[in-house]
Amino acid sequence: MYTPPFFKQDRAASLKFAEERGFGTMCAFDGHKPVASPLPFYLTYAADGTPQAAFHVARHNPLLKLADGTVSWLLAINGPDAYVSPDWYVSPDQVPTWLYQSVHLSGPVRMLSDDELAVQIDTLSDKFENWLRPKKPWTSDKMTAGRLEAMKKAIVGLVMTVEEVEGSFKLNQHKSDADYTAIANALGAGDADAKQISLLMRQARPQVFADDTNMLEGSAP
Repeated sequence: MYTPPFFKQDRAASLKFAEERGFGTMCAFDGHKPVASPLPFYLTYAADGTPQAAFHVARHNPLLKLADGTVSWLLAINGPDAYVSPDWYVSPDQVPTWLYQSVHLSGPVRMLSDDELAVQIDTLSDKFENWLRPKKPWTSDKMTAGRLEAMKKAIVGLVMTVEEVEGSFKLNQHKSDADYTAIANALGAGDADAKQISLLMRQARPQVFADDTNMLEGSAP
């Protein structure tokens, strides 16, 4: 992934982002064309600290034919993104751009055994069920044994050994405080993704927005 120095994220921040998102697009090359599938995943770590991305796909997914444990795949994980109009800058002669968060994980992928798949199903569902608390988490033991086994036969577990971690968070870090503030404020009036980018910008350069925070605090009852 091409990443200018201003936007490059370190390995720890990139892995943290990937784990928190838990959803991406897995891509491979079959020798003729790219093959890709959007899917949920979770990260785990080998004894030596190597990250691993665990996931599963439908048994008829063409990705399965490429899981030989040697060829590198790419898992692309994206966060919020937002268009930026040149009209929003304080400085003249600006151009349109797009702000975003993106992390790429790459490495070889192997199939899991049936026992490993069972653990993966429970671990993956537990990860996302915990997002819904205080709802009581769903667990696979709520299913009848026959139904669970039938569903398991329709999927195949996979795990990527992550050999490369790339992160790019393009949040206008290279812009002046005046332009940075103007863009963050403009995005704050946009859609959900634009609002999230605005929040990330404010968190990354809080000193620029200190006056706004003080004003809000001063107006509180």
